[in-house]
Amino acid sequence: MSEGYRYVDWDVERVASHFKVEPAEGLDDAEASRRLEQTGPNQLAEAERISPVVLLLNQFKDFMVLVLLAATLISGLLGEYTDAIAIIAIVILNAVLGFVQEVRAEKSLSALRELSAPTARVMRNGEWVRIQAAHLVPGDIVSLESGDRIPADLRLIQTSNMYIEESALTGESVPTNKTPATINKDDVPLGDQKNMAFLGTMVVRGTGLGIVVHTGMETEMGRIAHLIQTTETMQTPLQRRLEQLGKVLIIVALLLTAVVVVTGIIHGHDAYKMFLAGVSLAVAAIPEGLPAIVTIALALGVQRMIKRQAIVRKLPSVETLGCASIICSDKTGTLTQNKMTVTHLWVDRHRIELSGSGYQPEGNFLSNGREVHLEKEASLKRLLEVAVLCNNARLIGESAREGLLRRKQEKWRIDGDPTEGALLVAGAKGGLGDNGFLQSWQRIQEFPFDSERKMMSVLMEHRSGKRVLFTKGGPDVLLERCTHILQNGRTVPLTESLRAEVIQTNEALAKMALRNLAFAYRDWQGASPNHDRSAERNLVFVGLAGMIDPPREEVKDAIRTCRRAGIRTVMITGDHQTTAVAIAQQLGILQGGETINGSEIQQMSDEEFSRKAKDIHVYARVSPEHKLRIVKALQEEGHVVAMTGDGVNDAPAIKAADIGIAMGVTGTDVSKEASSLVLADDNFATIVAAIEEGRNIYDNIRKFISYLLASNVGEILVMFLAMLAGLPLPLVPIQILWVNLVTDGLPAMALGVDPAEEDTMDRDPRNSRENIFAAGVGWKILTRGLLIGLCTLGAFWVAYSESPDDLVRAQTIAFSTLVMAQLIYVFDCRSSRTVFHRNPLSNPLLVLAVVSSAVLMIGVMYYPPLQPVFHTTALAIREWALVIVAAALPTMAAGALDMVLPLRRMVTRTER
Repeated sequence: MSEGYRYVDWDVERVASHFKVEPAEGLDDAEASRRLEQTGPNQLAEAERISPVVLLLNQFKDFMVLVLLAATLISGLLGEYTDAIAIIAIVILNAVLGFVQEVRAEKSLSALRELSAPTARVMRNGEWVRIQAAHLVPGDIVSLESGDRIPADLRLIQTSNMYIEESALTGESVPTNKTPATINKDDVPLGDQKNMAFLGTMVVRGTGLGIVVHTGMETEMGRIAHLIQTTETMQTPLQRRLEQLGKVLIIVALLLTAVVVVTGIIHGHDAYKMFLAGVSLAVAAIPEGLPAIVTIALALGVQRMIKRQAIVRKLPSVETLGCASIICSDKTGTLTQNKMTVTHLWVDRHRIELSGSGYQPEGNFLSNGREVHLEKEASLKRLLEVAVLCNNARLIGESAREGLLRRKQEKWRIDGDPTEGALLVAGAKGGLGDNGFLQSWQRIQEFPFDSERKMMSVLMEHRSGKRVLFTKGGPDVLLERCTHILQNGRTVPLTESLRAEVIQTNEALAKMALRNLAFAYRDWQGASPNHDRSAERNLVFVGLAGMIDPPREEVKDAIRTCRRAGIRTVMITGDHQTTAVAIAQQLGILQGGETINGSEIQQMSDEEFSRKAKDIHVYARVSPEHKLRIVKALQEEGHVVAMTGDGVNDAPAIKAADIGIAMGVTGTDVSKEASSLVLADDNFATIVAAIEEGRNIYDNIRKFISYLLASNVGEILVMFLAMLAGLPLPLVPIQILWVNLVTDGLPAMALGVDPAEEDTMDRDPRNSRENIFAAGVGWKILTRGLLIGLCTLGAFWVAYSESPDDLVRAQTIAFSTLVMAQLIYVFDCRSSRTVFHRNPLSNPLLVLAVVSSAVLMIGVMYYPPLQPVFHTTALAIREWALVIVAAALPTMAAGALDMVLPLRRMVTRTER
């Protein structure tokens, strides 16, 4: 719980005494200077910056990068300088990308600093002066008015109709009514600390005075800044798997080098030649093109995701979406529209529903499914008149063109209080939004809303000369001021039974998580009233309006798709539990799950909370610390957590999550900078599209890893088995390097853009702890690699047996068989089932890559200047027949074998 909580239950005198300040005089300059030296400036501190040079050098500490540097050294020793330059280019490309990502990711605190108010109006030496907000100290008396950004954490000591917009900090969609009254409760959530004002929030209405109780990093905003600084960014599953793979490959490379060299020497081969062959195989065992291909696959995935309104800030996080098992979503502005909307009215003793959502003034009035027309409903018309006239907000339409050939569309926004804006929209739906209606009335007098009366009234004069007092307010207090009720356009006495019916209806609407307002009026005779008490009595009750920040229309389908894909959606909000549960039920989030609030979380130990977290679907009234705790508890249970949000209060949890998702339109800069993914359209459904892309990207990465490693296994087995059999080297080092860099590279990149399989979103998320060889990949690598190696060696043996004196010819056959076997096998990699499962022509880029690799292979065989370099010779048609049969046999045989063996069931069980 916030340290500022202790001031909530202190009265004003005690707070002033604690800070040794007289509110009427403020601090003197000498005391303020002394305190400033003690506390430091009222600024959010930034973590110690790491030198850009150190950041860049850190990119070369990755295990896979060290492996690549070793491969570079080996290639240089072999005299293959082109190979060495290519590997160095790959290393530098990855280092630069990582460096840029880290620099961009640490901008969160700079964005937080921008939320601080630049200046503040303060009482110093008995006079109001304006000073730099950085010079505020605890005990300063600060004056606030509408439009001011709060410059520090304040204990309010005086307010007048004061409302502060705190959604970025608390997650609530409605401005909070502030009051200096002492709150005598334990564990008051941040959103309920109504006598406090917090740094970075905004005054939207009214005025007030407050005593500074916290500055800089001691404020609530400072606590969030500290959480961002100290929260570790999670390593993605892909990064973990590639690191795993790198370690395996380096061990394999060293072992192979030793085994091949020793075996060759034992069989009488030249030691130097065997060393070169062993080193070549070690280089072949390490697919140095892998990081580049992964980067390219991720980058292409990013481009596809941009088209689907998802902007990726950190490349490795793209694939993380594919194994997300829980989406922790903020409610306000993410699952809901962050636009208060009137959805229910109660007039003439029956309910009326309003269609439409947001600020678009389009919708119908429906009673029992039948449309209601205002010209026939006098009571409904009067309610809307009160709602529109007793109102200080403005509904503003702005023309916008979405495309060159598309018509202009009207976009609407509210200038003023969101609640009053919702009432204006309801009136506009009933035809009362035009200037003709508004100009027929003139405001004579206003009694503003305040927290004690919980009402607002305006005295209006119609152009006909008739005067009417229009009033809106809390149903409980307004009902007490009414003596009559409007029924079917006629005024009748408000009996006790009718009064009870109003109260019962208000309670029923409140259970639907609606925020209710009541409306009344009074025909006015005589002079204008001089006080609200004399005006707001003997009123005629008209009806009720219930409003809510409604769910986004597309979210329900998106959540259903997530459930089908084995992903659980969890709502985390600072809003009240009743509202959160109602929205969750509408969206289908509460499917037998539990709900909990921040106070209950506070009372649990970490162990108890971790055990319970797996069953909780809705968290209400939570603080930034709670959100971070929720994410970590779910991660400890083995979940891959995606955290969405738009406010400053979401930033620490967004950063801590496996993948942080921020809203692009309504999101604060802080949440965006802390995130890995930004939704350009603030649409929860876009997350589902991003998850689909993420799954496909990882599938494609696994496809080309399967392709590269099975090919390398084939190369290694050809050499190793030849050594064991006492045969000459089937491949020379330059041929191995050619296959590893040229033949493998193009098809592998084309696999990176392979279209998704049809069941992508019907599978459960993969286990984030599984290694890269799970889900049948290891089986495919071993079986295909073994068959490719055996068939290549078989073709070499046949050719060498026919003509032992023509080793170059036999090596050319082995080289071409190996290349063609890999180019045919690449189509087998496109499916986790068999090579026959997918149309080979459905990926045109792959077909082009295979043709290109085949042409390059033919070039080094038939272009005379390249023949001595690559130790090749031209082959005859008979020899090509041997090559084609031997090359096709591994994939065809393995495909037939997979159709017989229950491989698909094995893969499915592993995935689930």
